Amino acid sequence: MNDQSRNEPPLRTWLERLSLVFTGEPRDRGQLVELLRNAQQREILDPDSLGMLEGVLQVSEMQVRDIMVPRPQMDVVQSDASLHDILPVITDSAHSRFPVVGDSRDEVLGVLLAKDLLRYFLEGAQEDFAMRDVLRPAVFVPESKRLNVLLKEFRNSRNHMAIVVDEYGGVAGLVTIEDVLEQIVGEIDDEHDIEDYLTHIMRHPSGRYTVKALTPIDEFNQYFSAEYSEEEFDTIGGLVVNRFGHVPKRGDELDFDRFHVRVLRADNRRVHLLEMRLREDTEQPDG
Repeated sequence: MNDQSRNEPPLRTWLERLSLVFTGEPRDRGQLVELLRNAQQREILDPDSLGMLEGVLQVSEMQVRDIMVPRPQMDVVQSDASLHDILPVITDSAHSRFPVVGDSRDEVLGVLLAKDLLRYFLEGAQEDFAMRDVLRPAVFVPESKRLNVLLKEFRNSRNHMAIVVDEYGGVAGLVTIEDVLEQIVGEIDDEHDIEDYLTHIMRHPSGRYTVKALTPIDEFNQYFSAEYSEEEFDTIGGLVVNRFGHVPKRGDELDFDRFHVRVLRADNRRVHLLEMRLREDTEQPDG
């Protein structure tokens, strides 16, 4: 038996190997990022690890306003709504949490969790529903709050959603813990996402379509009877970014040709998920 393996020192951890790349202490964040990328090129870090490390550094520089869902794009529930009124909002958006508003979207009274409505149906007590019985307190944060601070607050308070307010106290939008985490780890499957990874386009009863940005142009053309060039763009995400003229943020909207597009998921580098509707003067595909 060869005892050499028993006497060899253990393999270095990736952190120890990374330290070997540093010829000196980085003087600023830019130099640190450069060193990390150099480590990835040397295969000390894999691409996913590099992306997360860059995301961590980026989060400390970003503010809530950079990733929030703008107020016009918020799916809300009226405080005086009945169960009959609320159900279409839940089924159409497929969210799990909803701000509850009064006379305007600037008057956020609390948060409704979709799961809190289940008992009314399981017990057959729909007529007993009262919003005050299920309303949960809302958390308010300024749009200037740093994302790393917000993430720590989310973790400590176990809240998953916060209402974002501007300097005058008006509602500017909302932000979730998932929005923050995606800046670090990339896209996370959520309520909008298509569960079948072999499916790129999903049609909803309301006439909207959830479309993965990675949908090949030829597949998109076939589904919607479109004729976009496969030589100019490989994916519908590339086409949409081109039409925007920049990498859009979550909630950005655009009309082009037969389509109305809203960005459901994006980061600073690329678009991940789109909501598309055919404009009123066009026919819907059979899908």
